[in-house]
Amino acid sequence: MPYKFSFDLSRISKAFFRDLANIANQKGLHKKLGGQARHLAEKFRIHEITGLDVSDALVLVEDLVDIYVRNLSNAQSFQETKKRVLFLPHCARKYMDNRCKAHFDPKLPSYVCGHCSKDCLINNATHLAEKKGYKVFVLPGGSCIPEILKRDGYKGVIGVACSDELKMAGEYMQRLGSFGQAIPLTKNGCANTQFNLATLQKVMA
Repeated sequence: MPYKFSFDLSRISKAFFRDLANIANQKGLHKKLGGQARHLAEKFRIHEITGLDVSDALVLVEDLVDIYVRNLSNAQSFQETKKRVLFLPHCARKYMDNRCKAHFDPKLPSYVCGHCSKDCLINNATHLAEKKGYKVFVLPGGSCIPEILKRDGYKGVIGVACSDELKMAGEYMQRLGSFGQAIPLTKNGCANTQFNLATLQKVMA
């Protein structure tokens, strides 16, 4: 279930994400995450900058650390996979109307990027992924992911989504025997969502 609150981390210092990675590297701290999450939220004034309640800010930071930890634990296995897929959220398209030239395939269901806007996140991410041999699905929701993974047998999975959805997907892929890397959204919502393209590119390397 998506968060019941909206957030925008695009104005947060890059040091915040470096600190997240440092905490994830110290996996033993994950068991005592509450204090660490509160420290990060207070240090970087997450609730003030984003306008979130303190409790919501803590939930968000805890989920982000959880994702970093899972990414680290799956990194080596992911690098050893051959058949890979990238799942992108359709809400990160530049346009959500007929200006977007993506074709929707209801059989999947998924959008197929039409490469119509050079500054569209989905266009740029699709271009990077296809260049590296990934199959790309631009999804209206995550409910079809299990069917795609079972049908096509992808073992290496990169998913871009809200942190809470990535956590649920990670648990499912673990049961399926696939290895994933998760890219959390830096801004959520129903449109104009954002993620870090440089982070995605680094994960694909």
